[in-house]
Amino acid sequence: MFSAFSSMDYRSIRADSPAETAVKRLKGIGEVLSGLDISAIHTQDDMTRALWTLDTADKCIRMILAEFRTAPAKEQVVREAKCLVDLIELARDEISNYRDRGRVLSSTYAFGVSV
Repeated sequence: MFSAFSSMDYRSIRADSPAETAVKRLKGIGEVLSGLDISAIHTQDDMTRALWTLDTADKCIRMILAEFRTAPAKEQVVREAKCLVDLIELARDEISNYRDRGRVLSSTYAFGVSV
């Protein structure tokens, strides 16, 4: 379950400021979410797993925002977090439409955070 973190290069994620640390964490969440392919949802278990992933990412983003709310350059952190939260909401809506209409999804979302 935590294999995504086993190959992290901790020297490359060092940051000079708290805001840089927050942005790097947000980028990591974006990278994990980029592997989420909504079009691959075929079963209720797939849907549950996708929603769980989105909910967990959303909670992590909110924790990062809370932790770095007083950091200098927090606007950059808020901007990056908002981008991810907006994409999470779009993905949730797409999954809801899939569940409500029983149709196959054709779109995927690219979760990326740029600095």
